[in-house]
This record gives sequence, C-alpha cells and structure tokens, in this order.
Amino acid sequence: MNTASSRGNRWLVLAGGVLVQLAIGAVYAWSTFSKALQAESSAFGLSKVQAAIPFEVAIGMIFVGAFLGGRIQDRRGPRLVAVVGVTLYSLGIILASFARGAGGLWLLVLGYGVLGGFGLGLAYIVPIAMLQKWFPDKRGLITGVAVGGFGFGAVITSPLAQAIIDSSEIYQRCPTRVFLWLGLAYLVAGLAGTSVFRNPPEDHAAPRRAAASGASAAARASSGGAANAATVPAAAGRDFSQAEALRTVQWYLLTLILTISVTAGISFISVAAGTASDVAGFSAAGAATLVGVMGLFNGGGRILWAAISDRIGRKRAFVGILALQGLALLAIPHADNAVLFCVLAALIYACYGGGFGTMPSTASDFFGVRHAGAIYGLMLIGWSIGGIVGPLLIAWLIGDGQAYTRGFTAVGALALVGAVLPYAARPPRRS
Repeated sequence: MNTASSRGNRWLVLAGGVLVQLAIGAVYAWSTFSKALQAESSAFGLSKVQAAIPFEVAIGMIFVGAFLGGRIQDRRGPRLVAVVGVTLYSLGIILASFARGAGGLWLLVLGYGVLGGFGLGLAYIVPIAMLQKWFPDKRGLITGVAVGGFGFGAVITSPLAQAIIDSSEIYQRCPTRVFLWLGLAYLVAGLAGTSVFRNPPEDHAAPRRAAASGASAAARASSGGAANAATVPAAAGRDFSQAEALRTVQWYLLTLILTISVTAGISFISVAAGTASDVAGFSAAGAATLVGVMGLFNGGGRILWAAISDRIGRKRAFVGILALQGLALLAIPHADNAVLFCVLAALIYACYGGGFGTMPSTASDFFGVRHAGAIYGLMLIGWSIGGIVGPLLIAWLIGDGQAYTRGFTAVGALALVGAVLPYAARPPRRS
C-alpha cells in the first residue's frame, strides 16, 4: 500500500477507534446506576459501599485486560484483541442486567466488574497503540482524540440511562434492566468500530511536512534547545520490548506520574456531587447536572492536553497537568461561590483527562511504538491503583465531619509533589 493510500485510510481507522472508546467509556456512567441502586424505590437498597463495589472491581480489572491485550495485540494484530474485548465488555454488561435484587449483587460484580472491566481493558489499549502507528506525525493529538472518546462515553450514556430509568416504575424498581439495552448497543457500536482496525503497512510514513518538523524537533532535542527533551520521535532509535522497558527506571517513573495524576483527579471526581452541595451550596439536582457537564471537560482535557504536549513537550505538559490540578484541589474546599467552584472543578476534570491523553505518546517517545500496546498496557496499573486508592483516601480524609479542607489539601499537595517528577524524566538511551 502506498503512503497516500495509507494516509487516506487512517482517518477511517481513527473514527473506528473513537467509536470503540465511546462504547467502553460508558463505564464512567456508573454513578447514575449507583444512585438508582441506593434509592428507596429500588429492589436493591444497596449501601454506598455496596453500590461502589462493581465499579471498583471494573477499574481494578482494566489493568489485567490492558496488560494481556497489549501483549497479544503486538503478536496477533489489533482487530482480534479489540473484537474479543468489546464482546466480553458487552456480555458483562448484559449479564449484569439479570441481577434483580440485593441478593444479585454478586452478579453485578461478576458481570459489570470482572467481565466488563477485563473486556474494557482489552479494548481500551488497542486504539491507543494502533493509532500511534498510523499517525507518527500527530501521536499526542491523535491518542488524545481516541481517549477523549472514552471520556465522552459517560456524557452520552449517563443522561440516556437516567431517562430510561425515569420512564417506568419497572426500571426504577430494577435499574439493572437498563443494562440489557445498553450492552446490546455497546456490542453493535464496538463491533462496527473494530471492523476497520488494522496496523498500517510497514512502509507507512508521516507526511513530509510533519516528518521534517519531527526531524527538526529531534535536532533541537539533541542540542538541548528543545522545549522538552522527552519529546523524541519514536523513529529516533530502536524500539524497546516490554521486558527491556521494565528494566529501565524511566518506565517506573512514568507509571508513578500517571498513578499520582489519577489518584489526585479521581479523588475529587468520586465525591464531586457531595462536595458541590456541601461547599458551594448546589442542590442535589444541580450537583448531578454539574457532574454530567464535567464529563465534557474530562473528554476535552484528553484532547487539549495531548495537543498541547505536541507543541510544548510532554514534560512541560505533565508539569502543567499536575501543578494546575494540585492548585485547584487546594482551592476548591474554599470555593463557596458556585461560578468559582465550577471553574475549579472543570480544571480538575480537564487535567485528570489530560493525563490519560498525554501519557500514551509520552511512553512511545521513550520506548518506541512497535511494542506500545504491551508497554503502555502494563503502565495502566497506575490507573487501577489510583482508581482504587483515590476514592478510599479522600473518603477517609474527609470523614463524617465533612473535613473537605483537610482532604483536598492532602490530595492537592500530592499532586504538587508529583509535578516535580517530570523534571527527572529522561528518555532511556536507545542505542
């Protein structure tokens, strides 16, 4: 396949990747179901802790799926892994629809949590690794667009699911019935997206203009004049295998940066509605609306920060992501003005998403794109760790006394400490 042809096809592959991410990104709509499962009208009557278990398990399983999916993708290609991932994810959601009461919590955990989370991880890693090979000239922006789709998934699913639940007493009594229709929709959308998945031909190259720009950036980096020494084109040296990447300090440093970013952001996200009500005086309906709107900043931040990183460098981008996130977290417990609270919340959500949008291309700058699936897939252990530790940490710090200042001061300080780490990041020698 010639370069012109491959360049034409890559936009179709991108569209397929975004469609898959929209389907699996609906996992972040869990708060809608969590609230419904705790309602007095529900046959479940779950406690807050019980209602959180399926989502916590799903987030924990993402790493397992991404780790295995990344390794298999490098050997068998992207389509097979993505099809299996989307199918398992959808079947897990459908299985969860058969839970009919509190005694069916185990089925929610098994379907939504274990099976759904594992399938999600398999499918999530594929577009990220594949699209970096199709767009060597726009790695940051394109991976940001792909994972931006993941961030927007809940924006679409959450109001749709709520509308279905509100439409009938049957759904209000048993909100899990909605999962049947959603699971089928995810399956159709996901399989449609994966149908165009493929790796580019071996001779696929970036457009001349971008390639020249990349060569210029590499020259600036080698001379010490680059904005960020970490922004090094993958073609500048050999590609690391997963085993080789794990033997470098850099892999652990990048994973730590991702873990801190996730922990800080999801700490606020997990209590956003309650914080909006207690700190800024939002009504319950207003707080729920705010959380829904903030999903737009989660998705948009992934695209925005990824694009910014292409221009100012990955290092500076991560310093900005963590520093702004930390400052906003320090300020938000004092934001009793609704407008200021919304601005700070939007900043936190955008920076949280920005970490996911920027890290895939950062990892490829360090270790190359050939084994990007396996290397970044394993790096997503930071997502699982942060996704579990963050909500537990902030809940413990805030406590029953609504100690938001104590909680967010500690988490904000963690983010600010993390903002120093990118300065220590240097690409490993790729001789």
